[in-house]
Amino acid sequence: MRVIAGELKGRQLKAVPGKATRPTTDKVKEAVYQVIGPFFDGGTVMDLFAGSGSLGIEALSRGMDTCVFVDKHPKAIHTIHENVKAMKLEGQAEVFRADAFRAINKAAKRKLSFNLILLDPPYKKVVYEKLLNEIVEFQLIRENGIIYCEHDIMEKLPDDHENFTLIKQENYGGTIGVSIYKLK
Repeated sequence: MRVIAGELKGRQLKAVPGKATRPTTDKVKEAVYQVIGPFFDGGTVMDLFAGSGSLGIEALSRGMDTCVFVDKHPKAIHTIHENVKAMKLEGQAEVFRADAFRAINKAAKRKLSFNLILLDPPYKKVVYEKLLNEIVEFQLIRENGIIYCEHDIMEKLPDDHENFTLIKQENYGGTIGVSIYKLK
């Protein structure tokens, strides 16, 4: 697993030990970032269900200013800290051990909002509709903000949502589905 592009291009990232997480492949990361923005001119990102932090670190490498990494598993939090430190991104990263919905609430209380939210939960363990609704309700996504959702290919995410426009839906490798939304 590595950083695909930007300032940290080619740098190796550690994976979370064990089988509790499933890292996003380099092929999927590259394809997704071609859609959501090959490079960014600043902005903030939240990597919810961060695992190793690979997706958020990719966003920072490509020009995002700051990233909030969230995961509830201790091994994932440890791995995120290691990767952030190895990439020398400590000044651009906040790492929190929390359940996703608790993290959303805490971010709202801090009045945080994001240009990009990355959602890559364990497959079939989260109701995306509920996550998307809470993100809107707590005003966590900025105008023209993008939400990336990685999911099991058999899980169908909505084509139409009252608050979001689906800008891309794609299947990768026969098992991974990706849906990308933009705030209306």
